[in-house]
Amino acid sequence: MARLLLGVSGGIAAYKALELVRLATKAGHAVRVVQTPTAQQFVGAASFAALTGAPVLVSEFERDPARGAFPDQEPPSHDPASHLELVRNADAYLIAPATANTVAKLAHGMADNLLTSAALAAGCPVLVAPAMNHHMWEHPATQANLATLRERGVTVIDPGTGALATKHEWGVGRLAEPAELLAAVEAVVDWGPAHPRPWDGLKVLVTAGGTREPIDAVRYVGNRSSGRMGFAVADEAAALGAEVTVLAANVALPRHPRVRYRDVVTAAELRAACLEEFPACDVLVMAAAVADFRPAAPEAGKVKKAGRDAMVLELEATEDILSGLAAARRDGQTLVGFAAEHGAQAVDYGRDKLSRKGLDAVVVNDVSQPGIGFDTAENEVAILTAAGDEHVARATKAEVARAILATVDRLRGAQVTR
Repeated sequence: MARLLLGVSGGIAAYKALELVRLATKAGHAVRVVQTPTAQQFVGAASFAALTGAPVLVSEFERDPARGAFPDQEPPSHDPASHLELVRNADAYLIAPATANTVAKLAHGMADNLLTSAALAAGCPVLVAPAMNHHMWEHPATQANLATLRERGVTVIDPGTGALATKHEWGVGRLAEPAELLAAVEAVVDWGPAHPRPWDGLKVLVTAGGTREPIDAVRYVGNRSSGRMGFAVADEAAALGAEVTVLAANVALPRHPRVRYRDVVTAAELRAACLEEFPACDVLVMAAAVADFRPAAPEAGKVKKAGRDAMVLELEATEDILSGLAAARRDGQTLVGFAAEHGAQAVDYGRDKLSRKGLDAVVVNDVSQPGIGFDTAENEVAILTAAGDEHVARATKAEVARAILATVDRLRGAQVTR
C-alpha cells in the first residue's frame, strides 16, 4: 500500500478530507496530515489524528513526535525537518481542499507555511484538488495559476458543479468527492515492487448497469439499474491492485482512472463483449442487470401514436450470458453472479441460480426493501457460496463491494489449496 501525505487548507470543504482519510486508511494506505492554521478553524487536528493514528502538523517549528515517519514506518533516531522528511517518505502528496489562496501560493513557489513548504520540497507526485466559490474559480488569475501548476506536472483534480457553501450559490467549485480523490492518488502512485498489493497481476472483469432493448429508434425495454454496485466493485478491485475491465451498460457515473471501460447498450452487445474479455480474466463479477427478453421485431424508425388505441409488443428471450460463460470457464477462474429478487424467497432463488449456473458465488439483494438495490447509495445483500451464506447488513455500496471481494479472496484461496 501507499503512503499519502494530505495537505488540508482552510475551506469549508475540509470536512470532506476526513472521509478521504477514512477511505484511504480502510484501503490500507498510511496517511499523514498537515494543515494550515486556517484549516483548523473548520476541522480540528484531533479528528485527523484519530483517523490516521499519527500526529497532525501545522507549523514547521513544532516538533513532530513521529519524526516524519508514517504509521507503517519506524521513526528515525534524529529529529529531521518536517517539511523535508514527510515528503521524502510520501508516495504522493495531495492538497485537498486547495483554496484559491493556496493555489496562488503554490503557483508562485511560496513556502510560508508547512503545507506549501512541503509542496516545494516534494519529489513525489503532487496533486491539487481546488475548492472555492465559482466566482473565484472562474477568475482569470485562478485559471492562470492552475495552468502554471499543470505545466509543472502537478495533477489538478477539477472541482464539481453544484450547490456551494454560500446560501443560494450554485456553480463549479465543489471539492471532488473523497472516492474520486483517492482514485486520483492511486492512479499516480508508482506501484512497483516496493508497494505490492493483494491483487497485483489479477485480471478482473466486471459488468455493470442495465441493458436496453430497442422497441424503435427512440424507445426501449430496460430496467432501473444505475451501475453503482458494479462500479463500486470495480473501484475496490482496482484499489487492491487488480487490472480491471468494466463492461458498462448505459452507466452515467464517474470513472476510475485505473479502470478500463467498454460501453455497451443491449444484451447482445454485452454478450459479445463478454465473449471477447472473459477468456483472459481471473475473476468475473456479473453485476449488470441483463434483460431476459427483448422486442422480437424492433422498428427502424419511430412508432407513431396517431391512429393507435393500443400496441402489442412481442418479446423473445435473450441468451443467458452467465450460463454460457460458466460452461466455457477454464481452471482458475472465479465467477460471481448477482440476483436481484423480490420478496421472501429471494435467497432461495439465489441458491438455485448458484447451482444451476455453476457459479462460485451469487450476491442476492431483495429489491422489495425500500432504500436499497437499484440506483441507491446503499445495499443489503446475502453472499451465497457452496460453503454457506453471509449476510451483509445495509451499508454503502463500496462497503458491500469490499465484502464481495473478500469472499472472492477466500474462494480463490480455496482453489489454490485444493
